Amino acid sequence: MTTEINLSQLPSPNIVEQLDYEVILQEMVDDLHKDYSAIVESDPAYKILEIAAYRELLIRLRINDAARSVMVAYARGADLDNLAALIGVERKVIQEADPKTEPPKKLILESDEILRQRIILGPEGFSTAGPKGAYRFHALAASDQVKDVHVTGKEDEPGTVYVTVQSYEGDGKPDEATLQKVTKVLNDEDIRPLTDKVVVKAVEPIQYKIEADITFYSGPDRQVVLHESEKRVKAYVKEHHYLGHDITESGILAALHVPGVQKVHLKTPANGIKVEPNRVAYCNPGDPENPEVPSDITINIVGVDL
Repeated sequence: MTTEINLSQLPSPNIVEQLDYEVILQEMVDDLHKDYSAIVESDPAYKILEIAAYRELLIRLRINDAARSVMVAYARGADLDNLAALIGVERKVIQEADPKTEPPKKLILESDEILRQRIILGPEGFSTAGPKGAYRFHALAASDQVKDVHVTGKEDEPGTVYVTVQSYEGDGKPDEATLQKVTKVLNDEDIRPLTDKVVVKAVEPIQYKIEADITFYSGPDRQVVLHESEKRVKAYVKEHHYLGHDITESGILAALHVPGVQKVHLKTPANGIKVEPNRVAYCNPGDPENPEVPSDITINIVGVDL
């Protein structure tokens, strides 16, 4: 049984207050009225209360932020790193910085959202890899290049565990070195139950392209609108480059339909792409730092609605 939960379904914590500057100010005014009933908005004392109310608002907002910083669902950056350290989980380094290369390589770290998922799985790693969640935890921790993992078994093959690995590289298909690291970790005698046979394999990506025709409203700078459409559809592609994530027509249309766009006709993929749990869909978004790298995203301007 896995302890993985959906953090988005958790209720908002009671300790985080809903704050309103006007409410805080009015409470201060009411308190002062008990001893000084003649106060009006033009009174210098009222201005002091406004400053005090604003300062109190800032302090209470800071308290809210401090409360969120110790909750896995809300913590970010270094705060999340410190929560991860409590259960022996570290943020992955996807790519080391190297200013000597051409173009220079930037430091790329594991995102907060992915680290959050691994923290949730953390307790699974306290035991051997029998449960599904435990296999996921240990496989994800085996290499910095492991982005996602799918674990399953077959009814007609009891004791055999199939682990599909997706990497951060390119279309998601891991290299042999990454697969060997995962295999070595999952077959460690302190992790793998004696009765299990673990089969580690690379994900088989589903390649797809996006092509759409866009009609603009008259008025806005079309290049600005086009750039925003491209930016959002690339974000959609990146967000769903994970095992089992379907590529939907509605999702692509929503990404393309930014302010200034009158209508969008999606030419491909016309009906979306259904992705099995052990597969991943990949659309090459191109490289903004190297225009020579081809992109699988094509947006055609077909007209302006007058």
